[in-house]
Amino acid sequence: MKPDLGDLNAFLAVARARGFREAARLTGASASGLSEAVRRLEDGMGVRLLHRTTRSVTATEAGQRLLERLGPALAEVDAALDVVNGFRDRPAGTLRLNVPVSATRLVLPAILPRFLAAFPEIRVELEVEDSFVDLVAARCDAGIRYDERLEQDMIALPIGPREQRFATVAAPAYLARHGVPQHPRDLLAHACLRGRFTSGAMPPWEFERDGEVVLVDPGGPLVVRIGAGTDLLVEAALAGSGVLFLFEDWLRPHLDSGALVPVLEAWWQRFPGPFLYYPGRRLVPAPLRAFIDFLRAAGGARQPGFPSAQAP
Repeated sequence: MKPDLGDLNAFLAVARARGFREAARLTGASASGLSEAVRRLEDGMGVRLLHRTTRSVTATEAGQRLLERLGPALAEVDAALDVVNGFRDRPAGTLRLNVPVSATRLVLPAILPRFLAAFPEIRVELEVEDSFVDLVAARCDAGIRYDERLEQDMIALPIGPREQRFATVAAPAYLARHGVPQHPRDLLAHACLRGRFTSGAMPPWEFERDGEVVLVDPGGPLVVRIGAGTDLLVEAALAGSGVLFLFEDWLRPHLDSGALVPVLEAWWQRFPGPFLYYPGRRLVPAPLRAFIDFLRAAGGARQPGFPSAQAP
């Protein structure tokens, strides 16, 4: 007997979440129901797919092989079903987007409410993370990233502001105590508030003026994970703990109020804004097609093979 599609989805959810409770939280199903579905799948296939302990759930070798093939396959099933929705009078279904935290703060608030009002039968699900992911394996229809983080076989469509800057700022009280940096390398002698990617990489701070590019890797009293901890960095800067390097738009309210002041503004580097991107070798689900059409007024899509741009 062939495995049930629902049981396969249950296994996929549990294997990715590495636990039945977490999978239940993410899917809205019950942990007992997921457990029964996985047990039924293992019994039907005659092979153990998951190692279970009181503390963790991990895929067996057979389960890992199934997981690697199953994710893309089920994503294609979802895409095919969504394409059928395109024959309805109004697009319907679920649009799954993988986006960085900056997009939820600086890009989507001006777009999603209007899109949801225009397409009430479409549900948008966001996976918010700053690390780059395989969209197909993650079962996401599209993502938002910057040029230098896009793969060459992706189709990209401009979304949000077409030009941005990273700003260096500090509280007036901090600068009164420690002085105002006059050159990016002066930051090496200052307390700087840093962000680190999930991978462990800590990106340098990049500046540019009159064609001169300067990268610095300053130290400081606070390092947080980029995305999840960014608001803490802002609060630390407001409290006078050090110098912060972040999207100008993110910091704009504090700059306008005077709670934070610009540092090295002549060196702030401009870079192209983000893109909505999606694979070019698969069916485009109806909700994604509706979203793409909704965005086209802001700019045209570019085909695979576009050159990457410089951005932090």
